[in-house]
Amino acid sequence: MANDLNWLERLTLGLYSCIVWLLQPLVRRKLLRRARQEPEYGRRIAERFGRYANAPSAGWLWVHAVSLGETRAACALIEQFRSQQPAMKLLLTHGTASGWAAGRALLAPGDRQTWFPWDTADATERFLLHFKPRVGLLLETEVWPNMVQSCLRHGVPLFLVNARLSDDSYMRANRLRCLSEPAYRSMAGAFAQSSADAKHLKALGAKVPGVVGNIKFDAQPAADQLAAGRAWRRRIGQPVLMLVSSRDGEEAAFVAVLSSGRAGHGYGFSSERCQILVVPRHNQRVAEVARLFRQAGFSVSRRSEWQGQPQPADVWLGDTMGELALYYAMSDVALLGGSFEPFGGQNLIEAAACGCPLVMGPHTFNFTEAAKWALDAGAARSASDMRAAVAQAFRWIDQPEQLEATRARCRQFASAHQGASRTTAEAVLGLLTAPGQRLPKAPRHVAVGQATDNAPSVSKQAAHRAGVS
Repeated sequence: MANDLNWLERLTLGLYSCIVWLLQPLVRRKLLRRARQEPEYGRRIAERFGRYANAPSAGWLWVHAVSLGETRAACALIEQFRSQQPAMKLLLTHGTASGWAAGRALLAPGDRQTWFPWDTADATERFLLHFKPRVGLLLETEVWPNMVQSCLRHGVPLFLVNARLSDDSYMRANRLRCLSEPAYRSMAGAFAQSSADAKHLKALGAKVPGVVGNIKFDAQPAADQLAAGRAWRRRIGQPVLMLVSSRDGEEAAFVAVLSSGRAGHGYGFSSERCQILVVPRHNQRVAEVARLFRQAGFSVSRRSEWQGQPQPADVWLGDTMGELALYYAMSDVALLGGSFEPFGGQNLIEAAACGCPLVMGPHTFNFTEAAKWALDAGAARSASDMRAAVAQAFRWIDQPEQLEATRARCRQFASAHQGASRTTAEAVLGLLTAPGQRLPKAPRHVAVGQATDNAPSVSKQAAHRAGVS
């Protein structure tokens, strides 16, 4: 229970709770403001504060996938739970409209979807009393102090799965150690993506049963999107260069490079040498990005306006949700957004699974291990800035045989690191089928150096499947 907190931790948690309680009116206003562009934010706002219109229920396997990336990652994990426990009832929670939209496709009859409650003591209590989950799984980084303590009081085992904690995130958490350490140590366990993540998690007091790899490697691209994208690429008649999951400032840098190429400066590349495709990370920025390119003299065509096939334009804009596999399959090379400005990068695994070579910028601290693996496997290249990245992309485009070999390395890299979803599901279900017991012990051969003082590691075989041995 929460009574293992010392006086300073109790005081810090109380101060935090007071602040998040006072912020509730601002949260409501922010949701209504965002609903002007994304109507989903304006629906069922009461659920954000732990108030529900339907009847209470119990027995849920609760998965929290805050946004689009986490929801896509959760797909393979949920499939593993369904295969191992067909009668399970899924409760899926989100924090963003993109996560909610993607989550609809993961629901089976009898499942439920709701908003994750704002982290006040009252809202988290109401959430747990209403749903009474058997277990809670938080994906990647979603550790909320009041929710953790509420789960502890209600006896709900709470795990952080696909857990990651970059150097920067660890430093921030360490600065607020009186708040973060009780949250991490009060969870039932944290299944780490990498040994570096495990080291940071353990330093904050988390119980780390093992390093199991990244469940995003288990996600399979939609076959129909891959087929459609490849068919379009064959008909286009020229290479396609994509800037994917781009963030604020990166499109402007891309425009500057393309414009200098048009003017005959730089490395001699230009947008006329290939078709440009841009897919912004946040869909609400599409209109802003379209204006940016038009002001620079580029014609623009949006995916949502296509009538069955791509329309002629200097720049195509990917403005649809859930079609990344289509965009990767259309593209010869992709530049990884979020890595050319200090945002930490984006998920590069889906690109590899689709056979699309990547060029990454210097900022990949949110995906350090996966970025290193991709570089080592020859599935990606790194670049110091946008200009160098575009130059590398054109070097690939100008060498079709090398590009085709890189596509094969991408697919090999993606398949070599699979298995984390099954390992995670087996461990969690092992706990649920033996109430009050520790996580099931690993076989004799364990991943060296991954066990904590309180819990065993995953098996060496499972670690090899996940690509972490």
